Amino acid sequence: MFRVPDLRNKILFTILIVAVYRVGAHLPVPYVDFNAIKDLKAQSNNGGVVGFLDLFSGGAITNVAIFFLGIMPYITASIIMQLLGVVIPKLEQWQNEGQVGQKKITQWTRYLTVALALIQSTGFVFALHQGKGGLFGFAGFRGKDLIPNFDAPRAALIVLTWTAGTALVMWLGELITQRGIGNGMSILIFASVVSRLPAQGGAIWSQGTKFQFFVIILIGIGMIVGIVFVESGQRRIPVQFAKRVVGRRMYGGQSTYIPLKVNQSGVIPVIFASSILAFPALIASALGSSGHGIQKWINDNLVTRQSWSYIGLYTILIIFFAYFYTAIAFNP
Repeated sequence: MFRVPDLRNKILFTILIVAVYRVGAHLPVPYVDFNAIKDLKAQSNNGGVVGFLDLFSGGAITNVAIFFLGIMPYITASIIMQLLGVVIPKLEQWQNEGQVGQKKITQWTRYLTVALALIQSTGFVFALHQGKGGLFGFAGFRGKDLIPNFDAPRAALIVLTWTAGTALVMWLGELITQRGIGNGMSILIFASVVSRLPAQGGAIWSQGTKFQFFVIILIGIGMIVGIVFVESGQRRIPVQFAKRVVGRRMYGGQSTYIPLKVNQSGVIPVIFASSILAFPALIASALGSSGHGIQKWINDNLVTRQSWSYIGLYTILIIFFAYFYTAIAFNP
């Protein structure tokens, strides 16, 4: 494999970009009380929706790093642009213009990503300042100011740092897509998830039995095999070419097929559904539980991923986006 120069260069380039991404997930932003963050992480269960988002960011959220927002603003922007493509004629026209139209959509997706990152960064800055310690899964830190000596210039610098970090993550993903191996955004998500496996595996090993550890390993391997099997599945549409006579010779008549992937949408519906469910739960997690009204309902039903309402809504959203994205990806 490494004997092919082009393939070797692509693999090494992808590894380099992933390394830069992982460094950014550990570089802290200025003016944050990191001693408090360290204590908070030590006592946090790191669960709930923020723990889920932290998984996608590779620990950047609990590290309060420059890649704090990670790839989620880009995913949200992509969802919005694809949904708007159904109702806005101009976007639908761009979708049908091939590569030229796709470049325009990509450019507007970038603009929307930066705008969403700016809004989310502002919200997170005030959440950290106002002592929403429960944002990290530990309610005991509510009321503790994680940004001491808070003022407008400091807040603006943190907001701009997180926004620039999101733009940089988006650019790194596009670089992998253009010059590396595979889809850049998927590679970055994969790197974030895999980076948490050693810590999660160590926790399972220390808290459970060896038998439980190996059972989980076997289940994981079985899931990977199943995913590869489904992803490789094809529906083959037979095609019969007509015979034709040229001079005294007969040509054509061969039989072939058109391969159609069983899973046209891939993992996109799961990511989209997770992103949508993260927003209301993230707001409730930052504000805390008041014990009544819609806020309590969100905490009880959307923050807890084991609840039946969360599982049901999550399933419905996955099915919806699977149909929606398949209709976009497969246009006969």
